[in-house]
Amino acid sequence: MAVAMALLAPAACEGDKPAAAGSGVAQQGAATLGPRGDSLRNPNAGQQKSASEGEKLFASMNCDGCHGGGATGFAGPSLSDGRWRYGGSDGAIYQSIRDGRPKGMPAFGELLSPEIIWKLVTYLQSLPVPKSVPTLSW
Repeated sequence: MAVAMALLAPAACEGDKPAAAGSGVAQQGAATLGPRGDSLRNPNAGQQKSASEGEKLFASMNCDGCHGGGATGFAGPSLSDGRWRYGGSDGAIYQSIRDGRPKGMPAFGELLSPEIIWKLVTYLQSLPVPKSVPTLSW
């Protein structure tokens, strides 16, 4: 018991110290997350090469397993019909991929670099909106 307390004591004391740059989940998360929402702009907007790479990433990461081929919807919502639950701006889509969303969308911010997330955003924004959609709204 005394040995366990001695081992835990330094860790408990470290909680009182400010975290070093780049250490700890909160510090790392803050650096990863960056600005929120509409303040983010897609640096790859309109770039066909980025959209093509994003399409390959979408398939290889199994995004189509939930959102369907071409992001037309399956178990997860369509990402091509122009209707967004959490906003369709550059920053809102980026944030959805990075941070995840309630009811099933996992957060990929700790797994994917911002460059890869922007390629996915570029792909989704390149998809043509269908002439008709199967439902009226969310």
